[in-house]
Amino acid sequence: MLLDAIVLAGGRSSRLSGVPKAQLLWHGATLLQNTVDSALRGGARRVVVVGPDAPDAPGAPGAHVSDAQGTDAPARDARVRFTREDPPFGGPAAAIGAGVRALEGQQASATDVTDVVLVLACDMPEIAGAVSALVESLPLAGFDGALLVDSSGMLQPLAAVYSRRALADAVEALRASGTLDGASMRSLIASLDLRELSDAAGSTSDVDTWPDAAAFGIEPPTDAPSPDEHPHEHPDEQRSRA
Repeated sequence: MLLDAIVLAGGRSSRLSGVPKAQLLWHGATLLQNTVDSALRGGARRVVVVGPDAPDAPGAPGAHVSDAQGTDAPARDARVRFTREDPPFGGPAAAIGAGVRALEGQQASATDVTDVVLVLACDMPEIAGAVSALVESLPLAGFDGALLVDSSGMLQPLAAVYSRRALADAVEALRASGTLDGASMRSLIASLDLRELSDAAGSTSDVDTWPDAAAFGIEPPTDAPSPDEHPHEHPDEQRSRA
């Protein structure tokens, strides 16, 4: 069974005063690097990060691939590449669509087509536990995927594994209807038969606000804007529209 991964890292981080979640430091690594490493350790052959590429950032391994295809930077880790939904900030469904397209562009042959796609948000510091649970749930055994459910009963579609074909078909259905841009994760997975896995360990707890960050011991950068400098901004799209 072949496993690839898509990591979403392109939200506005509005409740963090615009400071990118992907670049917050936790235990000496950025949240993005932590997520990418977790996916690779979980067995992913390739990881596509959907979000801005920062060549000098420790959490930004790999080359950039635009949604229009092509590359514009040398690879730092051949297993990890960057892409972006077009237009940016199009929401999680559009981001996953860009990730699926980028993975398809890396297939060397018909035998190289992945079976399962691991989909992760980059803002869950303890995501390694979630990846382990998801990988242990494989094979999907007739389901279109499996996703974690947190202690409050909330589905976590950005901590999930999906059949590549089922996920690609769901993306194409929204694209064909003209509703992919701005679509929520809920609408993307509505037609999928998903197995629910309990996240008893709390590994999907995420960082949306500075109090969330503080709970993980993450401090804001010294040059971060004060939270009250952006009092009217909407919450980060990739979470609020999940």
